[in-house]
Amino acid sequence: MSSVPAAENILRLLTYLSSHRRPVAASAVARDLRLPRSSVYHLLTVAAERGFVVHLPAERRYALGPAAFELSGGYAAQQPLTRLGRPLVAQLVDRIGHSGHLAVLHGSDVLYLVEERASNRPSLVSDVGVRLPAHLTASGRAMLAALPPAQRRAVVTLPLVARHGRPMTPTDLRGLLTSVRREGYAVEDGEVTPGLASVGVAVLDRTGWPAAALAITFPADSEVDRPTVAAQLITAASELTRRLFGT
Repeated sequence: MSSVPAAENILRLLTYLSSHRRPVAASAVARDLRLPRSSVYHLLTVAAERGFVVHLPAERRYALGPAAFELSGGYAAQQPLTRLGRPLVAQLVDRIGHSGHLAVLHGSDVLYLVEERASNRPSLVSDVGVRLPAHLTASGRAMLAALPPAQRRAVVTLPLVARHGRPMTPTDLRGLLTSVRREGYAVEDGEVTPGLASVGVAVLDRTGWPAAALAITFPADSEVDRPTVAAQLITAASELTRRLFGT
């Protein structure tokens, strides 16, 4: 539990709103964050006064405001995650010999911030700036598995789309994420690009929240030992956590 609960709750509120593509009702915020409605209305009022939240009276819903956008612009300009993560991805690619990338959750998608292509390897759809459905990718699955259930339900958009093969059901996804939590890493095999597979792990902040994910992509029929790749990714993710958050 944070020693400054008000600060923690306002950050949880902004994170929650940023994970939705549409404005959200205060009742949904209270339910999913497990906060009293009175506290939620107080947080929303303060955030709106500062421009971080906008109230839409006709819809009785709330959305992120212009001040939140200004913060995201400042983050993009500084690029701390990209700057700190790129050398680690490059080291992984050099050691493993297959392409790697760094991604973050963006609503129900993953957004790729870094891609390092290994020598003589094909280009990937996971280029910098590309967004893909989180439930289809190893990076996204690793981050979804690390989310608390309420936040995961808020982030995942139904129905679950498919790029190749049959669409995944919510039951399929729950079982898959249970396996990710048990194994400590996520895998994807041909669901993004036929013939290619990926292993991904989450990069956690001090509270255990998935701030990003690291992944390696390789030909599905290659003799890649996935647990060994996962172990190297876990080591790199721990180092990125230390560099980002000092722990």
